[in-house]
Amino acid sequence: MDLQLTGKTALITGSTGGIGLAIARRLAAEGAAVLLTGRTEARVAEARALILQETPDATVSGVPVDFGRAEQVQHLLLAVPAVDILINNVGIFEPKPFADITDEDWLHFFEVNVLSGVRLSRQYFPQMLAAGWGRIVFVSSESGLQIPAEMIHYGTTETAQLGVARGLAELTAGTDVTVNSVLPGPTASDGVEEFLRQLTGPDKTRAEAEQEFFRDARPSSLLKRFITPDEIANMVAYLCSPLAAATNGASVRVDGGVIRSIG
Repeated sequence: MDLQLTGKTALITGSTGGIGLAIARRLAAEGAAVLLTGRTEARVAEARALILQETPDATVSGVPVDFGRAEQVQHLLLAVPAVDILINNVGIFEPKPFADITDEDWLHFFEVNVLSGVRLSRQYFPQMLAAGWGRIVFVSSESGLQIPAEMIHYGTTETAQLGVARGLAELTAGTDVTVNSVLPGPTASDGVEEFLRQLTGPDKTRAEAEQEFFRDARPSSLLKRFITPDEIANMVAYLCSPLAAATNGASVRVDGGVIRSIG
């Protein structure tokens, strides 16, 4: 299927690994010019080289940025003044008992997980409306609907993302701009090994830890395994396409069946 993305410019936050890199690879393969972001120049260069190895004729550039620092986000906005597609993917997570989550933890999670997307959308969304076409996708989580007891701060920020995305979608009525959220379930992205160690202990094998996680922490999963980043990227790429014009203001699940509700 041709997703008709040739000639479009896409900025993907947190795109030097995991879900973000998978999205960047998929969009580059579809002909979009890809703008990467990562914490360091080295990470950005490594991701760019990987994409060019897979898609030699791709247009790929990048900007190092820490989305927990507003001044670095402003530098990104100056370096990349306009895009056709914005993927708000960057995010952080960690299991932590609620009583141990400090004010600083809460603020840091909101700074990275929520305000990063707000700051970028504040610049690019009005430009998309003026241009008559655009796509914004927030990569949230099923945890935004089912707040996990082991990381309430993370789940709360994912819920906030859904609210921002739906609110922006309300402003697109009658236009060719769409704003959607994607809700991945537990995904085999960067950091999942450490996440499992923190939850299940250091003595189990990767397979044992994964089995225990889906038995005890996510028993409603129908997939019974971690989703691959490529499986998330396929859905995101479709939502970026002109073919997805009728999907707007939606929270699209790629959760492996973890969410049991039908609404």
